[in-house]
Amino acid sequence: QVHVVESGGGSVQAGGSLKLSCAVSKYTASAVCMGWFRQVPGKEREGVASIYTGDGRIYVADSVKGRFTISRDGATNTIYLQMNSLKPDDTAKYYCAAGQQINCFRRIATLTESDFAYWGQGTQVTVSS
Repeated sequence: QVHVVESGGGSVQAGGSLKLSCAVSKYTASAVCMGWFRQVPGKEREGVASIYTGDGRIYVADSVKGRFTISRDGATNTIYLQMNSLKPDDTAKYYCAAGQQINCFRRIATLTESDFAYWGQGTQVTVSS
């Protein structure tokens, strides 16, 4: 059974930084498309960034471009989300997802929850002003 496990998150003041990690295990292919999404109560889950662990292809949402960086360790199918210059609007529960390679050929803004088969439990990020 595929497992997606996030770590990191927490509470910071505006302007601070946090780093999230996510590992996927028992995925059938050697490389996988992985993404970070975030959700606040009452709103749909929003794509933040995606990365293909095979060749490192990335997409980053315009709302976080220049502040968030997604990276990967292809050998272990682990990805990271370095979040700098955090704003109160970044407050959300952040979810890691894993799915088929083709997802990583689409802009993150076009991806929805149904595009990814495997999800982590989510980790809370709270940014105070």
